[in-house]
Amino acid sequence: GEDVKPFTPETAKELVMSLQQPAVFCNMVGDWPALHWNTKYLSAVLDGKTIQFRLGLKTVDLVPQFETKCSYVEATLEEFLAWSRGQPPCLSGPFSRYEYSKYWAYADYKYIAKIFEDKPEIFQDIRWSDFGFPGRSGKESTLWIGSEGANTPCHLDSYGCNLVLQVQGRKRWHLFPPGDTSFLYPTRIPYEESSVFSKVNVANPDLKHFPEFRNATAHVVTLSPGQVLLVPRHWWHYVESIDPITVSINSWIELDADHEARVEEAITRMLVCAVKSAENPSGGDLWLNPTEVEATSHEINLQYLNEAVSAYFRCQKAGVPGQARPSSAAAEQGTSASRKRKKREVGCEPEDCRSLNQELGSSTLQAEKLQEIPFGPHLIQVLPQSQETSLMCAAAVESDSSDLLHENEGGHFGKLHRTRKQLVTSNSYGTPAHQMGTDGSPNASQTALSTNDLLDCLVNPRVISLVARLLLERTRV
Repeated sequence: GEDVKPFTPETAKELVMSLQQPAVFCNMVGDWPALHWNTKYLSAVLDGKTIQFRLGLKTVDLVPQFETKCSYVEATLEEFLAWSRGQPPCLSGPFSRYEYSKYWAYADYKYIAKIFEDKPEIFQDIRWSDFGFPGRSGKESTLWIGSEGANTPCHLDSYGCNLVLQVQGRKRWHLFPPGDTSFLYPTRIPYEESSVFSKVNVANPDLKHFPEFRNATAHVVTLSPGQVLLVPRHWWHYVESIDPITVSINSWIELDADHEARVEEAITRMLVCAVKSAENPSGGDLWLNPTEVEATSHEINLQYLNEAVSAYFRCQKAGVPGQARPSSAAAEQGTSASRKRKKREVGCEPEDCRSLNQELGSSTLQAEKLQEIPFGPHLIQVLPQSQETSLMCAAAVESDSSDLLHENEGGHFGKLHRTRKQLVTSNSYGTPAHQMGTDGSPNASQTALSTNDLLDCLVNPRVISLVARLLLERTRV
């Protein structure tokens, strides 16, 4: 019989745009051909094409394992699969230097439009139209392939909200609400446009250096194949593969709040590039994330800032308030070097903000009619870890139904991962050990503030938000 989904595209879109906390959609993608995109299938489709893998250590440090600390190899998916099965390493080959028991590998941020550019028909295997976004397919999506332990450091995305489809294996997500930002010690080093990283390794927090993290509220969920996670705007997230092989597909949904966020990101880029470029590079500080090709010049950054401000006012003039609702991509017209990969390569086409007014107004009215969110077996609320919840989801594909969604391991962030190997300690937060007092506090006479310490204050999200508003007020006058 015909596959009947629990939510119509219109209702699903209302939910995506109105939910202010993470939730998991079930039974929405059972007929998507993309559910067959396991690594064996993808290896055959790629047919020997190489992709870049990021490799990190499985040992858990007190410091987040940022991308600047990882190694990188170019390899075929077939080579990755052979390595991940624990087969004896060859004398040659891209993974020969990396023992499987000690390393994980992650092919992340792989733009489907790029890696399958010679097979455009495959884009239609992904049907975000079922969530109320007609025309959005694999062309506007990203592929993630990882081995057990592969992870993304805790961060928030400056732009949009996120829909994530789990295809193969399971991933564990640790999510924190926007209100926890100060507890997560935000930093822009390493710098990557639209990613605000946390200094805290949330899987193994150092409470001596980051005591406020005690106040953070973790929302933990294990995402299984066939489920779609909604990550609302500005929710922090740390993601880890917990099965031998994982495959995920995601798409970032643009929001009108992105117009002001692009102004904030332009200001941040200008300040970070100016300050770090003036610093002596011989210190070996890898401040630029590998996702950023180069540190753009002051002239280019200023141009990007002006374009972001102009785009903001164009949409304001068109009568589109800067709130989280479906957005056009009008503000995407900055320099290509000044936009994060997820916004630069997904193939978004600029359109006039004015053309969206009617749709936006209709969507807002519909969202207001949602008297209560229909949580249940088809829409699972991701609750704080300390709350007891029993979550059942009927249509998890090729997964163990006894371990579908909710993670409740004692209700404390310090117990997120206690099945790891022996934890490794480290002190690399800018204050050398010999400058610490007996009580763990810095010695006032010996404390040496670094450029990064200054930037952590200067480009703090709260500061940048205030600067952006002052700048927009000045421009408005």
